[in-house]
Amino acid sequence: MSRSRLFSPLAFLIALALGSAQPTLAHADEAPPPSTATHGDSGVYYEIFVRAWYDTNGDGIGDLNGVTAKLDYLKSLGISGIWLMPINRSPSYHGYDITDYYGINPQYGTEQDLQHLLDEAHKRGIAVTMDMVINHTSEVHPWFLAARDPADPHHAWYTWADKQADLKALSTASDEKIWHTLGNAHYLGDFGGGMPDLNYDNPAVRAEMIKVGRYWIAKGVDGYRLDAAKHIYDDFKARQHDPEIIAKNVQWWTEFHDAIAQINPKATLVGEVTAESPTQLAPYLKPLGSIFDFPLAEQLIVSAKSERAGDLAQLLKATYAAYASAGDVPFIDSTFLSNHDQERVMSRLGGDFDHMRMAAAMLLTLPGRPYLYYGEELGMEGKKPDPNLREPMRWQRDSAPGDSRWKPSSVNQGPAVSVQAEQDDPHSLLNTYRTLIGWRAQQSALRDGKLELIATDDPHLFAFWRDDGKQRLLVVHNLSGKDVMWKPRGTVLPRDAAVMLTTQAQATLTDAGLKLPAYSTVVLH
Repeated sequence: MSRSRLFSPLAFLIALALGSAQPTLAHADEAPPPSTATHGDSGVYYEIFVRAWYDTNGDGIGDLNGVTAKLDYLKSLGISGIWLMPINRSPSYHGYDITDYYGINPQYGTEQDLQHLLDEAHKRGIAVTMDMVINHTSEVHPWFLAARDPADPHHAWYTWADKQADLKALSTASDEKIWHTLGNAHYLGDFGGGMPDLNYDNPAVRAEMIKVGRYWIAKGVDGYRLDAAKHIYDDFKARQHDPEIIAKNVQWWTEFHDAIAQINPKATLVGEVTAESPTQLAPYLKPLGSIFDFPLAEQLIVSAKSERAGDLAQLLKATYAAYASAGDVPFIDSTFLSNHDQERVMSRLGGDFDHMRMAAAMLLTLPGRPYLYYGEELGMEGKKPDPNLREPMRWQRDSAPGDSRWKPSSVNQGPAVSVQAEQDDPHSLLNTYRTLIGWRAQQSALRDGKLELIATDDPHLFAFWRDDGKQRLLVVHNLSGKDVMWKPRGTVLPRDAAVMLTTQAQATLTDAGLKLPAYSTVVLH
C-alpha cells in the first residue's frame, strides 16, 4: 500500500477571500445522496474483532470465513484495508495472550481460511493486516512452560527478578505490580501475570520474533498493527520516558522493520504507542513509518462534543512539528477516534448522532491513514469493562443466522442501529461514513494533500486547506447546532470558487459569505 507523505513545517493561512461564483447544489429540501462509488484508494482502514464480526459455521463465534463473507460490505463502505485483531492461538476470548504464533485460532478457522480471505480481499483492492502481539506471550505458551526450569534455554527468553529487584515496582502499562510470583521466583509481566514479557535482550528472542513477522508476510499478509510497541523495553513506571529505554525500543523496531522489508518493502507497519503528547510518538516514526495518533483522537472527540474547535489547530501544529523532529523520513499519521481498548465514540458523545457525524467528518478530511473501529459507522455504543467494547457487529434489525453470539449486548440501542436498518437510509450514519470515505477516494487532495490551517475567528468553525500539488481544496466544518455565515478576511480563494462537496444541501456560497448549516461540512474548490 502506498504511504502519504506529511509535511514540515506546517503552513498557516490567516485569512482568505470568498469569490462570487454560485455553487450548484441539490434542492434545499433534499439531502445529498450518499457517495458509494470509489474511484481510487481511500486509504481508510477498518479494525475487526473476528469473534464479534460474522459467523459462518453456526457456532455463534465470528470466523475468518465471516470476514471474507462481508468483504463486499467493506468495499461498499470504501475501505482500503482491514486490521484483524489477534487471530493466533490463544486461551482467552481477546487473543492478546498467544500460545502459538504460527497457528490460527481454531475457533476462527484454518490457515487455508486465512489464505482464502487474503485472496478475496486482494481481488477487491483491500489490504489485510494482522495484530502482531510480541511484547509478551501467554503464561501457557510452551516457551514459558519450559522456562519454569532454570536449566531450560527458554528460561532466558523471559525476565526473572534477581535479589536486588524491587518486587513492589509498578508497570508502565498497568500501574500495577510488574513482578509476578512463580514458586520461589518472580517474572516480569507488564500486562499481568497471565502475559509474561519476552526478554528482547536475548538474541534468540529477537531472531524468533523476526521469524514470526516474516512468516505471515511471506504468506501474503500486507502488514502489522504492532501491539504495545513501546513496551518492548518500557516496563517500569519509574523509568517511563527514559531516553535510554526509548532508544532500545527504536533499535528493536528498526531491526524488525528491516527484516520485514526484505520480504515486502511496502508492508504496512503501525505502532500502538499510547501517549499523551506528540513528542512521545515521534521517536517511533523512523523505524515504523506510522504511529496511532492518540492525542489527536482525544481532541477530535472533545471538539465534536463541545461543538468548538478548541485546541485542535494548536495540537495539529504541535504534532507535525514533533514529527518533523524525527528527521527527514517518510511517515503517515494513523488517525482514529477509538479502538478496542477505549469507550466507544458514540458512548463518549452521549448517543448524539450530530456530534458523531462531525467527529467522523473531521477524521476523514484530515491527513493520514484513518482507522475505523467496527460498528463505529453504525453508531454502536459500548463502555468498560473491555468485553462490552467488543460486542457483536449489528448486521440485522433482529437476530439472524450469521450474527455473532459470543456475548449478549450490554446496551439497548434497538434495531435502528444495524446495517440492515441503515443501509438504504440516505440520512443514516452509515451513509454519512460512505459519503465521507467516498470523498476521500475521489479527491486526491483529501487523501494525500498537505494541511494548511486557517484562523476562522469563530470558535465553532474548523477550517483548513488540503493541497497535493494537483488539487487545492478548502474544508470548513461547522461543529455547532446553529447555521453560520462565514465571511473570512483576506484574498486567497479564486473568484470562481464554488462549493464542490457538502454534507448538507443548504450550504451556499455568495458574495455575502459561506453559509454553513448546523453540523455541516463543506468543501470548496
